[in-house]
Amino acid sequence: MGKKETKAQRAKRVQIILDLLDKEYGTEYRCYLNHETPWQLLIAVIMSAQCTDARVNIVTADLFKKYDSIEKFAKADLEELEQDIRPTGFYHTKAKNIIECCKRLLYEYKGQVPSEMEDLISLAGVGRKTANVIRGNIYNQPSIVVDTHVKRISRKLGLAQAEDPEKIEYELMDVLPKDHWILWNIHIITLGRTICTARSPKCGECFLREYCPSADGKKGK
Repeated sequence: MGKKETKAQRAKRVQIILDLLDKEYGTEYRCYLNHETPWQLLIAVIMSAQCTDARVNIVTADLFKKYDSIEKFAKADLEELEQDIRPTGFYHTKAKNIIECCKRLLYEYKGQVPSEMEDLISLAGVGRKTANVIRGNIYNQPSIVVDTHVKRISRKLGLAQAEDPEKIEYELMDVLPKDHWILWNIHIITLGRTICTARSPKCGECFLREYCPSADGKKGK
């Protein structure tokens, strides 16, 4: 692959990458955070900041039994909730945000999780990443979630250059077809956890190796 890639060449490479990801991982939408309702997913995503999905799922298994409604979260004792979610880290801020978020959901949105970006990011503890998780998984709105895996691997693949997650989101919007915006996050998380790991990427085993300018450490971070 040449150093300078034309727009047409990149579009062709992107389509090949997407086809290979679809073939390897399928096209089913799935969320790695356990939830039964939109508000449970919202709370789980708030807790997932700087924490693994696996650990969040362990915590929410009991948490969602203890607090089985938005009302109970809104009326929760701050110190008690802090201890309930302590294993997820940054629990002081997360507990405060969860309570404030649920109060607004209850009193301003009648207990419903809003679907519009502007409404979502106005909630305590909710940024574009969290909002896009909700829009994509709950409302099936084409959304690109830029987590650590998506940021790192999108840059390695040469599909993004920015460091800022929001800028990367817009870069990916320019190169990915809308029908793969949600799938990109799902596929790249799987790839990042199994093959393209941060510490020891298994480039020799990667089915995208031929189309990755960073394979074997030739380029990128």
